[in-house]
Amino acid sequence: MSSRPGRTGPAVLATGCVVLGLVGSLVGLSVLGAAGRQQDVEPVGLVVTGLTTERIPPEYVRWIKRAGDLCPEVSAPLVAAQIEAESGWDPTAVSHAQAEGLSQFIPSTWATWGVDAAGKDGSPEPDGVADPFTPGDAIMTQARYDCWLADTVREMDIGGDLTRLMLAAYNAGPGAVEQARGVPPIPETGNYVTRIIASMSRYTGGEPAETGGAFGDRVVANAKKWLGTPYSWGGGGPEGPGRGFAQGANTVGFDCSSLVQNAVYHASGGGLLLPRVSQLQVTAGKAVSRDDLRPGDVIGFQLNGSYDHIGIYIGQGQFIHSPKTGDVVKISNLNEPYYAGKPQTARRFG
Repeated sequence: MSSRPGRTGPAVLATGCVVLGLVGSLVGLSVLGAAGRQQDVEPVGLVVTGLTTERIPPEYVRWIKRAGDLCPEVSAPLVAAQIEAESGWDPTAVSHAQAEGLSQFIPSTWATWGVDAAGKDGSPEPDGVADPFTPGDAIMTQARYDCWLADTVREMDIGGDLTRLMLAAYNAGPGAVEQARGVPPIPETGNYVTRIIASMSRYTGGEPAETGGAFGDRVVANAKKWLGTPYSWGGGGPEGPGRGFAQGANTVGFDCSSLVQNAVYHASGGGLLLPRVSQLQVTAGKAVSRDDLRPGDVIGFQLNGSYDHIGIYIGQGQFIHSPKTGDVVKISNLNEPYYAGKPQTARRFG
């Protein structure tokens, strides 16, 4: 809730995926729609259900889990990503704007929303004082405030992704969101929303939700429904196709890594959010050999010195991908000379 420096790193790569340095910019782009194609958009925004706790200080894990159960709109990975951005997990943090504690509440907001959920000594029992420097109090107050903001921006009926609107309201206030009819054009707020959404992938990655059918088959099915969708450099994400930037600024669609991220996210029932760029996606999951490929495995291609392109294996030597500007989501063959001659790596999820 306090001012933070923006994070940028623009550099154009003439291949199918955006470069690693642009992860902050691209993740924050709003999804604008699928141009006539049905998409499985989460009704309450980007809700990632699987929580991994390796990056969370152990003494805070139970509070993060409890906060993630407070309302459907606010997941545990979202709460964790917010705290990372707000205070870097420092319960004693005080900003130049006098925002305090793990969740960086300014005193006036805390006076309205602060809850006594825990003891200052780490006890799970309230101690009679709502204190922004008590981690349990701060985390539960953050979730309570997030839930209220989600309800508030939903009632504005302005469209767009509810999670991004809620985060913008957390940073800039609900009045600014209502006035802008979306995420306000404030650099700090845009950077804040971007940073949270990007960070959520670091707090998810549990076992995929097996709700029927092989996980890999669901990955393939979720990718195939976007066949024919335009390529958009920097566009798209878990919610569906989106407008990109640079050469993708006027196109609603996917680039290679956002298509993979979307397919795996929906195949897992919202339990698994991959990193946004291909260079990081090829480090997640389980490594598999070319000879052991199964439908739903993700294949990274080293086209220009890094794993800067990625697609999804669908069987019979074929893969689905979003290749380049001017093209569309389509099926190609691994034996095509352009791809066969490039270094490849494969990963499996589920």
